Amino acid sequence: MALLPVEHGLSELSVNAILHTASGGNCGTFHLALAVSPQAVALSVTDDGGTSTAPKVEHQDQDAEHGRGLGIVNALAHRVIVHTSQAGRTVTAELFTAPRPGDLPC
Repeated sequence: MALLPVEHGLSELSVNAILHTASGGNCGTFHLALAVSPQAVALSVTDDGGTSTAPKVEHQDQDAEHGRGLGIVNALAHRVIVHTSQAGRTVTAELFTAPRPGDLPC
């Protein structure tokens, strides 16, 4: 499995947490989690909350400089799940792994 989609997804979700939630403020934090199996990779970013709107995919015009991150993650992933709690939001992207030549089934 190429790591580029996973690395890109982690980068986009982390930057979104910093730019759009309390995670980007003084003493803000966010939590990364990665679960790996032979069939899929699930990457999750939990932010500190602080916004009243849930993350959503936006369709920007070609000259826009921002607003494509979650759309890119959505295009790379099998599915994207947003879970809201009192502690903040968790965005999880699930990506299927592609079998490489010579890989044996589990």
